[in-house]
Amino acid sequence: MAVAASWPSLASEGGLSSYLRKIHSYPILEAGDEYMLAKRWREHADRDAAHQLVTSHLRLVAKIAMGYRRYGLPVADLVAEGNVGMMQAVQRFDPERGFRLATYAVWWIRAAIQEYVLHSWSLVKMGTTAAQKKLFFNLRRLKGHLRALEYGDLSPENVTKIATELSVPEAEVVSMNQRLSGPDYSLNAPPDDETDGQWLDQLADDSLDQERVLADAQEFQWRSRLLHGALDHLNARERDILVARRLRDDPATLDELSQKYAISHERVRQIEIHAIEKLRRAMRGIR
Repeated sequence: MAVAASWPSLASEGGLSSYLRKIHSYPILEAGDEYMLAKRWREHADRDAAHQLVTSHLRLVAKIAMGYRRYGLPVADLVAEGNVGMMQAVQRFDPERGFRLATYAVWWIRAAIQEYVLHSWSLVKMGTTAAQKKLFFNLRRLKGHLRALEYGDLSPENVTKIATELSVPEAEVVSMNQRLSGPDYSLNAPPDDETDGQWLDQLADDSLDQERVLADAQEFQWRSRLLHGALDHLNARERDILVARRLRDDPATLDELSQKYAISHERVRQIEIHAIEKLRRAMRGIR
């Protein structure tokens, strides 16, 4: 997705305050505008639509990227990796699923930045397991809960608590704590020598006002009614398979459903795909 040519650039630490001012010039999209732009990109590969979707969320990327400054990596690189994650999110975003783009994009942005941190931070280059990654990105939070941030070495009691919380060996907690004992960067520090205020002042407040909260709640209720009405167009088996595979927090496997209905895995998959298409057509008709 080549949509970054006209974005403001972040060439150095000193240019961060200028970059933050520039990205604030991009408007935050209303839900309806976001939906139509996402449809234009998904159905017509409209690059202008994709550009608007990405640039309207650059503030979100910057805010998330700033949360990873404590690892001692250049903010410009963190933001750049976050922007890559944002583009990936736009490329895969399906507006018909009823979620706002920001909710979906957060996971892509964090994943891109975390992958960069893990591959770039000198003490972690040796590689980590999934459990070690979880420890790497959660140790500071847990130390804060235990009020142990100001201490270098953890007490044996705190080591045990953290190891239990994250299901990792105590030796890995001790080792990772030693790796992460470098200096932190405070958001309360001034952006540069010539600027008053703090880094924290440069970040947008993304919290929703009461009107937006009410509007989102009403939109969710409307989409829920739309979905339940469309489900009535499916037969019992189609509805059961679709709900089990797509609408549960713990989706059923193809093997479980094939045993339940005494059909092959491929047949379950075909029914699921057919049910999704029927559901989409029904929802368009209800609209």
